Amino acid sequence: MDFSTEELLVCVIARLLDGIDHIAVGVSSPIPGSAALLQRELSGCRVTVLNSRHLQSLNDGASELFDMAAQGRIGAFFLSGGQIDGKGNINLVGVGDYPRMKVRWSGSFGSALLYYLVPRVILFRDEHTRRTMVETVDFISAPGTSEKGVHRPGGPHALITNLCAFSFDRARGGFVLESIHPGHTLEEIQDNTGFAFTQAPNVVETPGPEPDRLELLRGKLSRAIADPYPKFASRVWGV
Repeated sequence: MDFSTEELLVCVIARLLDGIDHIAVGVSSPIPGSAALLQRELSGCRVTVLNSRHLQSLNDGASELFDMAAQGRIGAFFLSGGQIDGKGNINLVGVGDYPRMKVRWSGSFGSALLYYLVPRVILFRDEHTRRTMVETVDFISAPGTSEKGVHRPGGPHALITNLCAFSFDRARGGFVLESIHPGHTLEEIQDNTGFAFTQAPNVVETPGPEPDRLELLRGKLSRAIADPYPKFASRVWGV
């Protein structure tokens, strides 16, 4: 069955959302957002897309989201970064020595708070290179691990890239390669990853989209996805 890279990634992420009652996602995250909407179609879970016209019911914007996370009312969230390192640290601030950085990005906003509080944080980056997957981030916007004794119900659950899928071993504090996307190789992943990682006992090829889920994405869901992510839906499905 033919499928696009975007459709593959949407289905990979959706599988990680099984059993979640409330998924929150940003309006600038079309692939994770599409995965959340797919999971809503499959399970009836609640999805909040921040700043969406029709897919959020927050009265106080991000402040209310933070309150809900603190109350344990958000089960999954998505984070990314200009840099991600092997300990799950993410950098949303810039490249170089702070504060005189060579490159500046948008900033951390509430990433650290949500990283601590949301039980299943899925990291997503569609550029898997040594520029983005680094040994040590230049600035820690949100730490992937905490010292013993720190109350932290949340943290990294997985890292999905355009090349592969990692899980995160919280006990060891590092990533574990679980599957390699079709058309890519272990050597390619090793060459493009700046941090050390372990491998699952049986690293498999990432399964392609399930036919019924692909049909949903290309049909009724593509129109729903076009509400918060119009450019993405137009490019991938022509909606």
